[in-house]
Amino acid sequence: MNQPDFTLDKIKFATDGSTFEKAVGLYESDKVTQVEEGIRSYTAVVKGTKPYQVSVEARRYDYGHCTCYLGVNGTLCKHMVALAIYVVQDGKPLTDNDKKLVPNPTCSGKLGTLSQNELIAAKKTITSSLKYIKAYTGPSRTWFAYQNSLSEGCNRLSVVISDLPVSIQTAGLLIDLLLRLDKKLCTGGVDDSDGEVGGFIEEVVVLLQEFVKLDPSCINAFDKLKNRETCFGWEKPLLKSFKHARSD
Repeated sequence: MNQPDFTLDKIKFATDGSTFEKAVGLYESDKVTQVEEGIRSYTAVVKGTKPYQVSVEARRYDYGHCTCYLGVNGTLCKHMVALAIYVVQDGKPLTDNDKKLVPNPTCSGKLGTLSQNELIAAKKTITSSLKYIKAYTGPSRTWFAYQNSLSEGCNRLSVVISDLPVSIQTAGLLIDLLLRLDKKLCTGGVDDSDGEVGGFIEEVVVLLQEFVKLDPSCINAFDKLKNRETCFGWEKPLLKSFKHARSD
């Protein structure tokens, strides 16, 4: 079977968590049957409450059809996602890491710094993830797809952030990330009407406050926020704690 243009990471990060988990359940329960490859497309019978005829395109897994209620109404369903998983895995088992979802950035709780190579790799992953958080220039009919792209970018960032050790080095990395996101919101044309990116920024701010509790030296990374005007004042709690620490 020829490989599609999408990958498992694409499926995992661009699909809402609940749908992805249900699709994994279908895949691991051998509910995806009679898989056939067409011309840049794939078809299958996916067993649910009844057998559903499912298809996805090789170009995009969310372009396709399913005879379930959601599918006939043009909504990406778990049956389509299950077929997409089958295609990229070629029927092979999923690892725990394959199935792991990180919907929000969390603190690893590990003290330490990244090696030079690890730091370069983290910066590279952050930059590639930020490409999904882009300006909105399309017609109104593509707005929902655009919002999904913002979600995908935040999901990808959550993975790399949640694996970072706690140190002034990584705190500085997160401050730089916040400033890059803020620039995208302020002058980069990002339409964050749903608050996806703003909410993500606030979660990273909370994460940085956890960093300081574990390693007080992390607070020195907040110095870069002085005399900065941000989109919605997310930097204020960080600067407040920085000024308080300096006055002690």
